[in-house]
Amino acid sequence: MASSEPSHETKPLLETALTGAHARLGARLVPFAGYLMPVQYSEGILAEHAWTRTHAGAFDVSHMGQALLQGPDHETTARALEALAPADFVSLAPGRQRYSQLLAPDGGIIDDFMVTRPLDRAAEGTLLLVVNAACKAGDFAHIAARLPQDVTLVADRPRALVALQGPQAAKVMARHAPETLALDFMGAVATTFDGIPVEVSRSGYTGEDGFEISVREEAAPDLWSALLAAPEVKPIGLGARDSLRLEAGLCLYGHDIDLSTSPVEAALVWSMQKRRREEGGFPGADRIRRELAQGPARVRVGLRLDGRAPAREGAEIAQDGAVVGRVTSGGFAPTLGAPVAMGYVPPALSAPGTRLEILVRGRPLAAVVTPFPFVPTRYARKHKAGGLT
Repeated sequence: MASSEPSHETKPLLETALTGAHARLGARLVPFAGYLMPVQYSEGILAEHAWTRTHAGAFDVSHMGQALLQGPDHETTARALEALAPADFVSLAPGRQRYSQLLAPDGGIIDDFMVTRPLDRAAEGTLLLVVNAACKAGDFAHIAARLPQDVTLVADRPRALVALQGPQAAKVMARHAPETLALDFMGAVATTFDGIPVEVSRSGYTGEDGFEISVREEAAPDLWSALLAAPEVKPIGLGARDSLRLEAGLCLYGHDIDLSTSPVEAALVWSMQKRRREEGGFPGADRIRRELAQGPARVRVGLRLDGRAPAREGAEIAQDGAVVGRVTSGGFAPTLGAPVAMGYVPPALSAPGTRLEILVRGRPLAAVVTPFPFVPTRYARKHKAGGLT
């Protein structure tokens, strides 16, 4: 869940609460979704990628849009959001998070986003939303225009968002916010980090165990400094964030999903719970239920290429010389030491092991359909006995 679309606007770039900190660390700052953001630091993208897979990486993702959806009770607020997205928010338990998509009337994806139901009973009737940076103005206008009178959107909260990702992230969080260790994947809690009020979810965009920390903007520099003081933590830019999410097989809005794709085509059926699939009641429900019953015209697949040359977005996918689809994301996977890609092909060519070619600079490169994720995920999930993995 993110959009990597660079900003080409002429208006001044926005800065996050941490832009100054990135500059002092020697980051290469680039325009990104209307913000000045760090794409990498001095060690480079490959080193940052490897550090996150083996230690813990800190990411500034404060450009994302944070909002509150507030109603008189949970069911009222949840059903208002269910009128716009295909996930089951009514059954979302306190202290839990869920991934979903805002859908257009024809079932195309306006954006993908995260929804959290606070654990605190005082916040009953409130849902926390995090949407993509490049889409947030449109998302918030779309949501606000379609709410019932008793539900309100409080858009673009003045908060920063920091992600701590990697196998040593939990060890670091234990020193500052020990209550977060009780969370499993997609759990959330309002707590304190060295006395600073924060909202934390155990989730992320890398395939690693990790946390996303929402904090007041004025407190963000202190939190960031405390994280980077840990020997396990280094700052990581958006370049490695993209290569990490690609290895995890996660969609990038504006590339792998957009208004032309449905959740069924995008292999996101898992994000639509059974009640919603059966009952409908969300935009594009007729199309989605038809695709579930009859199959979509195309489907998102993973592709692993032979050799070391990467295939980039827009490259044609072919079989026996006939073009059958296009790459939507692609690059070199540092963990695998090999190039990977994802794209859309007809369902008949989507089975793992199917041999295809990707046309790179006019030359066909051999590729094989590979299940997602390319690199095994290491989310913190509870065993049946109650422990965390």
